[in-house]
Amino acid sequence: METQEQIRKSVQDARHLYQKLILLVGKSGSGKTGVLKKISNEFAVPMINVNLEISSRLLDVPVEKRAASSSRLFSNLLSDTGSDMVLLDNMEILFDRSLQQNPLSLLQNNAKNRVVIAAWNGAIENGRLMYARPEHHEFRAYPLEAAGIIMDLNPSSDE
Repeated sequence: METQEQIRKSVQDARHLYQKLILLVGKSGSGKTGVLKKISNEFAVPMINVNLEISSRLLDVPVEKRAASSSRLFSNLLSDTGSDMVLLDNMEILFDRSLQQNPLSLLQNNAKNRVVIAAWNGAIENGRLMYARPEHHEFRAYPLEAAGIIMDLNPSSDE
């Protein structure tokens, strides 16, 4: 099935779920941003560069309060769109250890009142959703069943 058709079906399916989260999983250069741009045009919904928006909102927050504020800032960012569907790209800041966030939980918590389609820079390996490599300081791994709807854009997967 073509990616755009998969997205349409996933969006319809997600609207009936408690957590309306769709993850586009792919390594750098796999086409996640291009897919999000097509979705944005087709559904006329906002696409957010999370790194840019969160980092600019954190500028006014004292360093010692950033970890406590980042979850609220992220929720406000999505709410401020006023849309029942948002697209998230460039989410690396959510994995920054200094912000002390669980990125998957953060996405899930914000996908209860709207469909959230997020570009996840990583891979699916051995039944786990991976972000970064195990030796990287921002490494995360989650069981696939905890992740919701997943579209794997990597050319080959060890699933």
